[in-house]
Amino acid sequence: MSKKSLYIIGLFVALLFLNFINQSIYKRFDLTADKRYTLSETTKSILSEINKPLFITVYLEGDFPSEFKRLQIETRQFLEELAAENNNIKINFENPDDQREALIKKGMMPNQLTVEEDGKLSEAIIFPWAEISNNDKFKIVSLLPTAIVASQEEQLQKAIENLEYSFLSAINGILEKNQKNVVLLTGNGELQDIYQYSFLSEVSKKYRLTKFPLDSVASNPQQTLKDLTSVDLAIITKPTEKFTEQEKFTLDQYITNGGKTLWMLDNVQADQDSLLATGKMLAYPRDLNLTDLLFSYGVRINATIIKDLYAAQIALATGTVGNQTQFQNLDWFYHPLVSGNPYHPITKNVGNVRLQFANQIDTLKNNLKKTPLLVSSPLTRKVGTPTIIELQSIAEEPIEEDYTAGNQLFAVLLEGDFNSAYKNRIKPYNSSLFKEKASNNKMIVIADGDVARNQILKGKPTDLSRDKWTNQEFGNKDFLINTVDYLLDDSGLINLRNKTLKINTLDKQKAYKERTFWQFLNVILPLIILGVFGLSFHYLRKRKYT
Repeated sequence: MSKKSLYIIGLFVALLFLNFINQSIYKRFDLTADKRYTLSETTKSILSEINKPLFITVYLEGDFPSEFKRLQIETRQFLEELAAENNNIKINFENPDDQREALIKKGMMPNQLTVEEDGKLSEAIIFPWAEISNNDKFKIVSLLPTAIVASQEEQLQKAIENLEYSFLSAINGILEKNQKNVVLLTGNGELQDIYQYSFLSEVSKKYRLTKFPLDSVASNPQQTLKDLTSVDLAIITKPTEKFTEQEKFTLDQYITNGGKTLWMLDNVQADQDSLLATGKMLAYPRDLNLTDLLFSYGVRINATIIKDLYAAQIALATGTVGNQTQFQNLDWFYHPLVSGNPYHPITKNVGNVRLQFANQIDTLKNNLKKTPLLVSSPLTRKVGTPTIIELQSIAEEPIEEDYTAGNQLFAVLLEGDFNSAYKNRIKPYNSSLFKEKASNNKMIVIADGDVARNQILKGKPTDLSRDKWTNQEFGNKDFLINTVDYLLDDSGLINLRNKTLKINTLDKQKAYKERTFWQFLNVILPLIILGVFGLSFHYLRKRKYT
C-alpha cells in the first residue's frame, strides 16, 4: 500500500476519532468576568431532578423597546444554559400580542413603559413573563422586579440578576412533591385575616397554609404540642392578648423541636384608625408576657415608639373647594420608611418597607447569629410610653437636633442552636417531646405588628405593596414573602437572590448628543476609506501597466 493511501486512511481514522470525541464530550465555557452564565451547585442539584419534559414559554418576542431586547437576550442565554444542563428542558419564545386576555387571566399583567428614542418619549406595553409547566403543574415567572428603581437601566440590571432565582424557584415549586406546612397562630387576639389577605394569599400559592388555635393548649396541652411540632413554620401576627405560660412553653418546645417562627409584634398599643377618627390617642405599653421567652433567644423589644424623619406619608383633609374635600399627602414620622440589608437575600433588591408605630429591638449576646434585616435612618427619635399622640403634630416643623438617636433595629434574623427558655425552670406541663436545645434553627422577629397589614377598600383587601390614599409603593409584601421563603428554604435556593452582575448600559444623553459623529465614524468614514483605497489601487495598477 502506498504512503499516500496510508496517509488518507490515517486522516479518515483521525476525523472519525475527533467526531466521536465531539459527540461524546460536551462542555460550555463561561468567559464573562462576573460568571453570569455559570450555574450554581444549588441550581444543578434542582435541575438533576427533572426526569420528564419541562416546558418553558417566554413571552418576550415581538416589537418592544430596545432596552428590553437585552432582557430577551439574557433570558434566552440563561435558559440555554439550563437546557444544556438537562435536555428535558424545552424552551419556546412567543409573541403575546394575540393572547393578551388569556395571559391576564393567568395572572400575567402587562407592564407599561416610558421609552425614550431620539429624544422623544413614547409609551410601550410588554408582557415580561414566562410560564413553566410539566403537564401536571404550571408556574408563572415575573421577569421584572417589583422593587422601586430610579431608572429602566437599574430595573433591567435587577431583572437580569434575578433570572436564576426566579426560574429555579418556580422549577423547584413544580418538582416539589410535599408542600411545607405553614400555620397562622390564633387565640391571642391576632390580626384579622382580611387585613393579612395580600400577604397570606401569596404564601398559600407556595405552601400549605392553615390556622392553628394555640389557645387549645388550655384543654389538651400534649396534643396541641404534638400537632404543632408537625408544622414547618408558625406565623404570629400582632397578638394583643397575653400568652399564658402553657402557650409560651408550647411555642418554646415547638422551636426546640425544629419549628421555624416569624414574629410580628407590637409592644405598644397604638392604633392609626383610632387616631384618624379622634385626632389623638394614648399610646401605652402592651404586656404580651413574651419578654422572658424572647430574652432567652437574645432579643428584647422595647416599649418605645420610633419617629423617623425618613417616613411614609398619610393623606389628610386640608380644606374644601366648593363641595370637594381637598387632601394633601404629608410626612408622618411615626411611620418609618426603612431600608433593608443590601447584603442579605431576604432584603436585597426589596423596596423600602413601611412600618407603623414601630418599636426598637435590642439584641443580647448569646450563641446565636443575629443578622439585621430592617434598619431606620440615623435621623430618629425615641418616644417613651405611655404618651399622647396628636394628629395635629404633623403640621409642626421638625427640629433636626431632636432626631439624633441614630439607626434603630426593627427586624432581625436569628440562626443557630436555640436553647429552651425552660431548660432550668419548672415546666407548665410535662411533655415527652421536651428538648433542651434545637440544632441549626431559624427565627425572624419584627418589631411591628402592622408590617403585614393591608388596607381595605369597599370591604375588600388592597395590595400590601401600595397605599390606597397616597399611591406610594412599598416593599412590605416582597420582604415578608422572602422571609417565609428563607425560613423554609433547606436547599439554599434563596441565596441565589444575592447574585450581583454588572450590566453595561448605553448613556442615552451622550449618545443622542454625539450621534452625528458616531454615525459618520461607523458609516461614512469606512466608505471614504474604501473609496480612497479603490482609487489608489486603480491608479497604481494603471500606472504600472501603461
